[in-house]
Amino acid sequence: MTDSGARSAVPQVGEGLGRAMSPQRRPFWKRNAPKVPGRSVQASPIRENLKDQKPRKTLSFQDFEDNTSDAWDDAEDEIIALSEAKLSFENLLPTSAPVNHGKTASSNQASLPQRLDEIPGENTGPVTGDFPTQSSTVKSEEASSVSRQKGVGPGVGIRQSIPEDFTPPVPPPAHPPPTLPPAEDTAESGDWNVAQSESRPNPPSRLSRQLGRRQSDDKSLSEREGVKLKKVQEFIAGPNTDLDALKKLVWSGIPREARPTVWKLLSNYLPANVERRCMMLERKREEYFRFVDQYYPSRTQEIHVETWRQIHIDIPRTNPLIPLFQQKVIQEIYERVLFIWAIRHPASGYVQGINDLVTPFFVVFLSEYTDLDVITEDFDASQNLDPKALNAIEADCFWCLSKLLDGIQDNYTFAQPGIQLKVNKLRELVKRIDAPLHAHLEAHMVEYLQFAFRWMNNLLMRELPLRCTIRLWDTYLAEPQGFSSFHLYVCAAFLIRWRKDLLRERDFQGLMLHLQNLPTIHWGDDEIGLTLAEAYRLKYMFADAPNHLNQKKNT
Repeated sequence: MTDSGARSAVPQVGEGLGRAMSPQRRPFWKRNAPKVPGRSVQASPIRENLKDQKPRKTLSFQDFEDNTSDAWDDAEDEIIALSEAKLSFENLLPTSAPVNHGKTASSNQASLPQRLDEIPGENTGPVTGDFPTQSSTVKSEEASSVSRQKGVGPGVGIRQSIPEDFTPPVPPPAHPPPTLPPAEDTAESGDWNVAQSESRPNPPSRLSRQLGRRQSDDKSLSEREGVKLKKVQEFIAGPNTDLDALKKLVWSGIPREARPTVWKLLSNYLPANVERRCMMLERKREEYFRFVDQYYPSRTQEIHVETWRQIHIDIPRTNPLIPLFQQKVIQEIYERVLFIWAIRHPASGYVQGINDLVTPFFVVFLSEYTDLDVITEDFDASQNLDPKALNAIEADCFWCLSKLLDGIQDNYTFAQPGIQLKVNKLRELVKRIDAPLHAHLEAHMVEYLQFAFRWMNNLLMRELPLRCTIRLWDTYLAEPQGFSSFHLYVCAAFLIRWRKDLLRERDFQGLMLHLQNLPTIHWGDDEIGLTLAEAYRLKYMFADAPNHLNQKKNT
């Protein structure tokens, strides 16, 4: 079949649309009705004939149907034509036109532009490089005019002959992709995404916001500590230190740089007068080493053998997880301090637990001679400190420990009556402030003496990390009778803090294991501050009115 035959087999635009748009086949709502608002009248041969006729008085239903065309008639015809254009080449051809699969590439290329030019509104030029012929252009114009008459808008597909190997051109995207930058502007890897991420700041993630907030909090905290340190140093440097005002200032904690001097002042080891301090320190240190020369050689005597043996056993058990206290030079300091104190206080002598009370003083006074954190870092005292500094630290520890034990010495006398009295007070206090917890402990036969004895004997040093104990002692030294009276309310607040965990335990063994292994390894100043605040509240409520909750109201 020739090209002309193939073209003749394809229905012409005017014929196909004429059959589709025949007035006799149109339904009622697709006819032109000029009197109906919102409807348009299309140009058609029938309407032209109606203009020449004389108007009749009344129109029949058939005449009204023939003269009526609806506004959406065009849109429906376009949708039908578009759906037909999507069909394949074989389905689009009439049944009388056989499909020629034996066409050569040249014949396909010759016929392709002509078929494309017949599409109204799609005359985009040749696809294969050939220009359309004059006849195809004329036919295209005729098809466009007929489509305009029949209401077919631009872009409507017409049945046409398309070769099998034809690939329609891809239209340009609505949003073209971004142009890649040159290689020298990208990162070393050449990845454009990396360069874009570097040029455009990323929004901060949740972790980065938390880190930034923590850094800002640390910065503000350091600023507050700097202001507080300045105030404390002003108090210390004055001619006569106001100890009451100093206690109020350092109740919430003492800066590390000023802690050694403040502890000595609040322990009544250093005088308030600045001019007398150096002389007093020198005299006290000399006095201590005279005691060492006098009493320490008697440790091997039969009268002191048992005391010396117990001290010698307890020293290696002191803070076994901190390497500093396993050094021989440090253990010798502990032996001398504890033995001299035991000899000078025969009423109590040495009792297990006193060895723990030396540790906070030793760490604080050691900080005067080094900036290292001796709790977490390796520190060789024999190499980093000269003997004079070690002697000064040893003497200061002895005198401050003596001041501390003078206020709680009944805790370490025979049968330790002070501890038993404080445990009973703790029991009554918890019974008043948390009756469900108290009843839960008694229901499972848990005695306060079984877990609170160590709290009183070691001042919570076995329950708290060493850094927390030092912070706790800042408040104890600033609080009137901190080690003897205020410690009771701290123990009560400490016990109530674990009430939820304790109430979940359902037997004696679980309660005792939890009370003897409290999870405080990650505690810091914040947790200690909350515990101290609760203890102060309890003291404010019960210290001056211990029995007011038991009094019955007179009616």
